Amino acid sequence: MDLFKTLHIAASGMRAQGTRLRVIAENVANAESLAQTPGGQPYRRKLVSFANAMDRELGAETVRVRKIMTDKSEFSRAYQPGHPAADDDGYVLRPNVNTLIEMTDMREAQRSYEANLKAIEASRSMLQKTLQILS
Repeated sequence: MDLFKTLHIAASGMRAQGTRLRVIAENVANAESLAQTPGGQPYRRKLVSFANAMDRELGAETVRVRKIMTDKSEFSRAYQPGHPAADDDGYVLRPNVNTLIEMTDMREAQRSYEANLKAIEASRSMLQKTLQILS
């Protein structure tokens, strides 16, 4: 495989994982964000979906973010009768963000980002050695 293709493919993977990391960070930051009005909804967790994209100029498939969607899972409820968002029974809807899952996803995205970075570093090293041989 052409080393320049390798660089572009790995860079697209890094961009996709960077987006995933930003979405995960947003989820963690809003893990305790409750509605401020009765009956209002709290923060809803976001998810990133990826897709293969044919780069015709490059002649290879790369990865891209297909879309950022919201998690449709149910909210949990907590009894907080004094909260402004409490319903008539005193319950408040809580975000559907589980910080343990988010941290696990973050670690996975970080590892994927690092793997793409290593591929770029290896390609760069091979290109440098090729230039040294040619000069």
